Amino acid sequence: MNMNQQQLILSHYESLAHVSQLMLQAAWRNDWDTLIDAEACCASLIEGLKAAGDPAQVLDAEGRKRKHEIIRRVLADDAQIRDLTQAWLRQQSAHLGHDKNTRALEDAYRS
Repeated sequence: MNMNQQQLILSHYESLAHVSQLMLQAAWRNDWDTLIDAEACCASLIEGLKAAGDPAQVLDAEGRKRKHEIIRRVLADDAQIRDLTQAWLRQQSAHLGHDKNTRALEDAYRS
């Protein structure tokens, strides 16, 4: 096993977890521009992981354990991000629906 390759792969996973945390913080702040930028960074890191090859061929038992811990963290962050963004989307949809209903009432009373 190539220790440098293992370190590289785990470093990519750690970077992915870090960016996932940035995405979660951005979602908490409703900072959608930062969230989108961080999402693009995640996509790039994932492509880097794919290019690095099969982790099962490179990681030892401790490396696989670390990878699984990181993936669990990223998935937990993803679930929270999804909850936050879905709540925001529902709120925006309600506002748009309210605005549409208000305009319809105004139009009806102007006639």
